[in-house]
Amino acid sequence: MKKIFKALKFTGAVAFLILTLIACDKEFNSIDSDVLGKENSNFSTSLYNITPLAYNKKLEAVQINGLQSNLLGYYNDPLYGGTTASIITQLVPVAYDPDFGVNPEIESVVLNIPYFSTATGVENEVTTYKLDSLYGNASAPIKLTVYQSNYFLRDFNPEGDPNTAQNYFSKADRDLTNPTHNFAMSNNTTVDFDDQIIGLPILEVSNFTPSPLATEIITGTGEDEVKTYSIPALREELDNDFWKAAIIDKQDDPVLSNANNFKNYFRGLYIKTEAIADNGSMILLNLASTDANITINYTHGETDARTEATYVLNFNGNRLNTFINDYSFNSMPLADGDDGLGDEKLLLKGTAGSMTIIDLFGSEDLESLKADFIEGDNVKRLINEARLTIIEDEQSIDPDDENHEYDRIYAYDINNNNVTADYSFDPTENTAQPLNSKVVSLGQRDTIMIDNTIHKGYKIRITEHIKNIIFRDSMNTKLGLVISNNVNYITGVEIINNNDLERIPAATILTSRGTVLHGSNDNVDAKKRLKLEIYYTEPNN
Repeated sequence: MKKIFKALKFTGAVAFLILTLIACDKEFNSIDSDVLGKENSNFSTSLYNITPLAYNKKLEAVQINGLQSNLLGYYNDPLYGGTTASIITQLVPVAYDPDFGVNPEIESVVLNIPYFSTATGVENEVTTYKLDSLYGNASAPIKLTVYQSNYFLRDFNPEGDPNTAQNYFSKADRDLTNPTHNFAMSNNTTVDFDDQIIGLPILEVSNFTPSPLATEIITGTGEDEVKTYSIPALREELDNDFWKAAIIDKQDDPVLSNANNFKNYFRGLYIKTEAIADNGSMILLNLASTDANITINYTHGETDARTEATYVLNFNGNRLNTFINDYSFNSMPLADGDDGLGDEKLLLKGTAGSMTIIDLFGSEDLESLKADFIEGDNVKRLINEARLTIIEDEQSIDPDDENHEYDRIYAYDINNNNVTADYSFDPTENTAQPLNSKVVSLGQRDTIMIDNTIHKGYKIRITEHIKNIIFRDSMNTKLGLVISNNVNYITGVEIINNNDLERIPAATILTSRGTVLHGSNDNVDAKKRLKLEIYYTEPNN
């Protein structure tokens, strides 16, 4: 498999290089490419080696609603510390004005939310799976509690322009007064969801661990019993009496007549997690799945002629992730870095942690650099390739540490809050395996040799991005760098109270991992320092 993938990477790299070479819209007046022999060539290749300015930005007050999936659980990052993820979500009935029939009685109520998983084989005629996005100690349980929430998640912002969506933002730093409470910010108001609980818990699981086993579903009884299997999921039975009072007994009540009435009546669920003895695991849930729902199984009719039926509520309404972070690095809280001298260590941490801003040309005179490539309307030098080389900090991360084998970093254009041109041109998109997607432009964690010593690092190709700056007067000289577990997920989310950023990639909010890279500060060994390499060709005189 590795050999196949390496071949794919090489083919993609060749294709991308061809795209890179033909993309520049200005050409040399004359290059005698058909002259054989290096000594007879009328052009030569060389390299600009530039040290960008790179500094850290703490991520706080980031948008936590509108995410494509949601994290749940506890993860203790060995570099940065612990984070706890909980979920607040609306429920939406699949049908309104229900008729539950005569003498309805609930048989069971089942909560089902699929995990992201991959089939690995078949044992005893049942498919086996591995969980794709499980972080932390898979065997360490967490406490899982589900409450009815009294907080109304609005669709629209009453303080914004008409039809402006209501966004919610993280307040992730641990609250010392209420260290297990989950908070969010909305319109300069802080919401404590633990103060919005209605009644007793709907579900309590004191020792919950995500299972990779196929979900067994049993229907019928006795000779009519049938077993079927579906993908791994968080699947728990809920209290019948609660749902009878909340739903079945509301037949003919206006609260079940339409979406607005229902959302105001049953405002949602608060799915809360807590670590046990500072240990546990975190899992990515697929609440957008058609199989993510609460199913009320009931019967109705006369005693001797009962009919089975179901009433289903899904999670297609508003939902958000809350985080409780207890982050630090080298015993220091995460903080903004030095935007004048750059930082020695670049701290990339997901779940409202930290990212890096890269000013590509640092103290370099950009106009002088442009003059080295362009004279009037003529191009003096042709850019063949431009790339960022970023080395992992070996004092923080062992190059052989398997926990970082799947780390990916994502570079984006901060000015436009969008992907780079190189990302757009990269032909190696892999929707089934994000780890192996966009490997030409973003690269993968790979071996980099320095003084015969193995290091790990990344090579981010930004050839087209640099061409746009030098040849087309683009001003997009700053890139954002975040850690990501899915480089295909490029949707941006808002960040407030931050002078440098308006939006960040949503994928980093859903990434519990963290890494540390060498920065651009003068204290970094020059051979390991972040660098921008621009390879170019110029005609010989």
